[in-house]
Amino acid sequence: MTLAFLGTLPTGTMPPPPAGSAPHPPGDEVPPRPAGEAPRPPEVVLEAVPRPPSFRLRLTGGGRFGSVGWAGLGGDLQALRALRESIRVALTDAGLPIDPRPFQPHLTVTYRAATDLLPTLDGYVGPDWPVTHFALVESTHGEYHPRHTWPLP
Repeated sequence: MTLAFLGTLPTGTMPPPPAGSAPHPPGDEVPPRPAGEAPRPPEVVLEAVPRPPSFRLRLTGGGRFGSVGWAGLGGDLQALRALRESIRVALTDAGLPIDPRPFQPHLTVTYRAATDLLPTLDGYVGPDWPVTHFALVESTHGEYHPRHTWPLP
């Protein structure tokens, strides 16, 4: 499953994670789940995550790793990272799996090699848009399906 941060846009695979990245901050203890207890569904766990006020992001620059092209994100990355961290801790504490790689805010643009993409994105800074909610998205055979969304105040 993938968490997506959604907003209204106006009219890649990322570089490998650093060695030694941990799925839970050092010093934080993940409470053990009682033996035989099934993990709570992520929708239930995420319902309790504190939600910050809506914030603004924008596309800025981009890059490629292998055949995947991506656009970078700018704007209020502190708010985005804080929301992502709250979500990551809640899921980890509930015993649910989460990608241990460091968070790299981006928008995947293409999964195909596009040699003209990088010059187009080079130096690009797009307009801001409001992030109004976040979503739990399930990826099945390359197709993405929203399972649940939560509004930001």
